[in-house]
Amino acid sequence: MLSTMVIHLKTQPLFVLLLSFIGFITFLKNFIIFLKWIFITFLRTPKNLVQSYGSWALITGSTDGIGKAFAFQLAQKGLNLILVARNLNKLQQVSSEIKTQNPNIKVKIIVVDFSFDVTKGIQEMKKGIEGLDIGVLINNVGVTYPRAMFFHEVDENIWKNIVKVNLEGTTLVTAAVLPSMIGRKKGAIVNIGSGASIVVPSHPLFSIYAATKA
Repeated sequence: MLSTMVIHLKTQPLFVLLLSFIGFITFLKNFIIFLKWIFITFLRTPKNLVQSYGSWALITGSTDGIGKAFAFQLAQKGLNLILVARNLNKLQQVSSEIKTQNPNIKVKIIVVDFSFDVTKGIQEMKKGIEGLDIGVLINNVGVTYPRAMFFHEVDENIWKNIVKVNLEGTTLVTAAVLPSMIGRKKGAIVNIGSGASIVVPSHPLFSIYAATKA
């Protein structure tokens, strides 16, 4: 059978052989990625986040969606939480929900509006986290357009706000937290991106947002 396959391959044009080889390599690469995902998701022993990184986690944009989900998941792992968002009522509500489900952890809330005076907000945040061993930082905060628009259609105030929140805010939060991680020689930083930066090349209707979430 092997000799038959070899003879068959010899009769194929070179470009067919090249395409077949590229296809095989691509399949092999994706199969290895799939096996790694299976191992990480189902087989690997869960990491003790407190021991590996530190006892506190800071999450920006923590009152809704992905940020809120991260907060609940990290609380279940035993990490104390610092919830950062712009709405005090939502922060208090999420904090109460988390402490009800996880009574043994501590939850601090810090109000920061990244679209307003981000420098002042970061200073307040620094005061709130002083002395805490923040081991995990989830940079989740982000804003986008009110609707799909081409670059030239986006109002200047809107794109400036997107850059301010998604880039400046995330960078300043990281700069505030990172030094203590370096000092302790441990920590983890997760920057939440967006499929808008990779699913559709250049994503013309959300180009500024996609660039800030790449």
